[in-house]
Amino acid sequence: MVDPFVFYLAIFVLAIFVGYYVVWSVTPALHTPLMAVTNAISSVIIVGALIAAAASAQADGGWIAKGAGGLAAALAAVNIFGGFLVTQRMLAMYKKKEKK
Repeated sequence: MVDPFVFYLAIFVLAIFVGYYVVWSVTPALHTPLMAVTNAISSVIIVGALIAAAASAQADGGWIAKGAGGLAAALAAVNIFGGFLVTQRMLAMYKKKEKK
């Protein structure tokens, strides 16, 4: 029988390869709509992170859930705001420039 750690490591490595090829095969015209979807997914992650951060500290390991939830909320917030900035910049590239 295969050790679960080796199994999970193999899945993680395969996910890295699939993610790399999926991201780098996206055409520039599709980047902005995909970025908007990524921001929406990150907002769902924020909801889960806030639920984890609100976990009761009375249970065993409750402080770990609070810390991980707070960290996840902070990182997802950075991802959301950064994504909106990148999307705004990409959309600005498609605007017609005003002639002087």
